[in-house]
Amino acid sequence: MKKLLVSTALCGSCLVAAMPGVAMAQADDTKSIGIGEIVVTAQKRAENIQDVPIAISAVSTEYLESRGVDSIDKLGTIAPNVKIERAPSSKTISQISIRGSVTINPSITWEPAVGLYMDGVYIAKAQGSIFDIADLERVEVLRGPQGTLYGRNALAGAVNLITKKPSGEAGGFAEVTYGSYDEWKFRGSLDLPQMGIFSAKVSGQYRRRDGLIDVVPNPIPGVLTALPNQRNETDTIRSGSFMVQVRAELSDAVTADYTYDYSKQDQTPPFSQLLGVNMNGEARDIFDPSSPGYIYGGAYFPLNLYTNPDRISTASIDAKVYEKSRSYGHALTLTADVGGATLKSITAYRDLAWSDHLDLDGSPMSVAETYRITDYHAFSQELQATGSAFDDRLDYVAGAFYFSEKAETNNPQSYFGGGVDLVSRYGSHTKAWAVYAQLDYKLTDALKLTLGGRYTHEKKDVMRYFLVNYDASNGILTPTVFADFGYGDVPDATYNDFSPAATLSYEITPDINVYARYAKGFKSGGFNGETNVFFNFTADCPSGATELCEPYKAETVDSYELGAKTKLFGGKLIFNVAAFRDEHKNIQLAIFTASTGAASIVRNAAAARIQGLEFEVVARPIDALTINGSLALLDAKYKKYYDDVNGVSTDVSDNRAFPHAPKTTASLGVDWKVLEGDWGKFNIYGDLNYISKYYTYPYALDPTLEGKTWSDQYADRTRSKGRTIVNLRATVSDFELASVVKAEVSGFVRNLTKESNPANYIDFGPSFGGLLLGYFPDPRTWGVTFGVKY
Repeated sequence: MKKLLVSTALCGSCLVAAMPGVAMAQADDTKSIGIGEIVVTAQKRAENIQDVPIAISAVSTEYLESRGVDSIDKLGTIAPNVKIERAPSSKTISQISIRGSVTINPSITWEPAVGLYMDGVYIAKAQGSIFDIADLERVEVLRGPQGTLYGRNALAGAVNLITKKPSGEAGGFAEVTYGSYDEWKFRGSLDLPQMGIFSAKVSGQYRRRDGLIDVVPNPIPGVLTALPNQRNETDTIRSGSFMVQVRAELSDAVTADYTYDYSKQDQTPPFSQLLGVNMNGEARDIFDPSSPGYIYGGAYFPLNLYTNPDRISTASIDAKVYEKSRSYGHALTLTADVGGATLKSITAYRDLAWSDHLDLDGSPMSVAETYRITDYHAFSQELQATGSAFDDRLDYVAGAFYFSEKAETNNPQSYFGGGVDLVSRYGSHTKAWAVYAQLDYKLTDALKLTLGGRYTHEKKDVMRYFLVNYDASNGILTPTVFADFGYGDVPDATYNDFSPAATLSYEITPDINVYARYAKGFKSGGFNGETNVFFNFTADCPSGATELCEPYKAETVDSYELGAKTKLFGGKLIFNVAAFRDEHKNIQLAIFTASTGAASIVRNAAAARIQGLEFEVVARPIDALTINGSLALLDAKYKKYYDDVNGVSTDVSDNRAFPHAPKTTASLGVDWKVLEGDWGKFNIYGDLNYISKYYTYPYALDPTLEGKTWSDQYADRTRSKGRTIVNLRATVSDFELASVVKAEVSGFVRNLTKESNPANYIDFGPSFGGLLLGYFPDPRTWGVTFGVKY
C-alpha cells in the first residue's frame, strides 16, 4: 500500500493521506514549497485540490483537531457560501445551505439539497445526520451541483467526511476535555499493528454537558399550568459514538475495508424560546403585559407573560422534553487494481431510530406538545471503475449506483391542554438506481476538457394516517379520521433525470489554473408525508388529499461557473475565486402552516436565479504564521413564484423572501506558531465567522400587498440578524511525559463575544395564535483539553 504525504490544506494545516496507487513524496520537501495543498478524492480519484476544476474547500486532520471539530455542525463557515445550522428544536438534525439552496423541513420524507457522505457512503436524511466522529482525516465541501458523480440530492453541493483508516502500525491517542456547564468529553483512538493481512483500528468518544437552560417552577403566581415538568434543565448533551475499522490486504492488488460505526444521543433539545405572540388579530412580537392570551374552549392561556426577545437562561416548561438518536452503519469497500484501472465496490447499510418530545410554546402551559418517533433504514450499492488511457491523456470514472430506503414517522401531537389531540403517521419507500461516467481528456498539455453525465431512475410510495380528537367544549374528545392511506393506495411517484456536466480548464502556468463549468443538478420529488390538506377535492383527487394524489416535482438547477485557482509568491499565497450563476426550476418550498397540527404544505412554486462570487485565500507571510480567509457574496432572486392571492394564482416573486441565503458570509482564521523548542510547541489558533442577516422562511415581505394583514406570517418576523462568532484556542503540544508519550494541553473559548441573535425560528402563523419561537447559538463557553499520543 503506497502513501502520499502532502503539506497544508486551504486551512494552512498539514495532511497525511493514505491512498492506493499514488506515489510517495518526501515530507521534508514540503517545507520548501510554501503552503502546499491537500490531496482530495472529490472526483473519485486522488488529486491536488488546486488542480480540481470545481469550487471545493477541504480541511485536514490538524485543522479539525485544532478547532475541536468532531461533527458537521461545528464546521462553521469553512467554505464560502456554505451555512450549516441545526434545525429548529434539534441538536441532531442538520440544515445545510450551499449557494442559497436548502431544505428547511426536517421531515424524514423530505430530501436534502446537499449530499452528505461518509467514506463514500450516502447519508440520505437530515434527521440523525449530526453525530460524533472521533477520528476524521479530512472534510471536503464541494459547492455547486454534483449530479454526475454524486447523483440524487446533490443539487447544491456535497460534503464528504473522510475518516482515518487503519495504518497497520501501533499507535493512537487519548484525550479528556472539561468545560463550561460541567462538560466532559472523552475521545480516543487505538491503531493496532498489522497481523498477517489484517489491520484494525478502533476510535470513539463520549460527551456529556449540563443544560444551557435551567428549568424552574412557574414564576408567575395565579396562572393555571399543567403538571410540573419532570426535567430541571434542557439543552443538555449526552452522546457517545465509536467506530471499528478493519482493513484486509487480500493480495497485492485487492484490499477490503470494513467499517462499523455506532452513535447514540439521549439528551434534551434546545429550548424553544417564546419570542412573541400574535393572537386574536393583535401583533405582539415583544414582551407586552397588555397583550391578550389565547382563548380556546373556554381556557385562558396568557402566553404573552412568557415572551422575551432576548436570550434567557432560566425557563418554565411543562413537558418532559427529550431528543434521542441511535444510528449505526455497516460498510464494505473492495478495491482492486487491475492493470491500468481501479475497480471499487461500496456496499452499505444504515439504520436510524430517532425520537423527540418537544414543548413548542416556551411556557409552563400545555399549549403545544409534540412527539416524533422515526424508524429508518437504507441499503446502497455502488460500483466504480477509474483509470487512465492514451498515455495518461484520458482519465475516466464510470459507475453504477443502487439505493433503497424505508422511512416512517409516528407524530402524535397535543394542543391546548388536550383540547385537540392528533394521531399522525406517515412514511415512504424509495428505490433508485443510476449509471454515470466522467471523462477528462487533455486536448493539449495545458487544456483539458471534462464531460460527464448521470442517468437516474427513482420510484417512491407513501403512507399517511391522520386522526383528530377534538374537544367540542363539552369535555368529550370526538375522534375523526381524516386520512388513512396505506402503501399502494395512491400511485407511485416516478422520476427520471439525466444530469450532464462539462468543464473546460486551462493551466496558464503550473501555479495558475482557470476553468469554465456547466452542470445540472437534480433534487428528487416525492410525497409530502406530513400533509394535513384533505379537503381540496378535484376530479383527479376525489379523496381531497391533493399532496398525496399529486406528488411534488423534482427540483433542477442549471449552473454556470467560472473559476481561477492560483498559487503565488513561491507558494506563500493561495488565492482562489469562483463566480457562478444558477438557474433553478420547480424549487421545493415548505410553507409551515400549523393549521391543523404542526405540518407544512409543499409548493413547486418558484423559479429562481442565484448568482454570486466566492473568494478564498491562504497566506503564509512568515513560517510561523498562516492566515486563511474567505468571502462570499450572494444574490438570490425569484423569477417566478405563484401563490393564491384572493383566489387568483398570482406571480408574487417580488414579494417573497429567499430562506437561508445571506448576502454575505466571511471567515478569517489564524494559525500562529508562537514558540517551538526541545520542550515542545506553543501555538495559538483564532477564527472569526461572519454571516449577514438572512430570512428563514419563504414568506411575504409585505403581506398587505397580497390582501393579508400583519397578523399573518411575514418574512421579517423570522429574519435572523446574522452573527459573528469568534473562537480562540491556545495549545502546548509535543512535550514528553515520562519519555514515553507525547502530550498536549489546550485551553479554548467559543463564542468569545457572546453572540446572541437567534439563528433559527418557528413561526406558527395566525391559525395558531402567532406563536414565534427562537433558537439561539450556544453562549460563550470555555474548556481545557489534555491529551496524549502514543
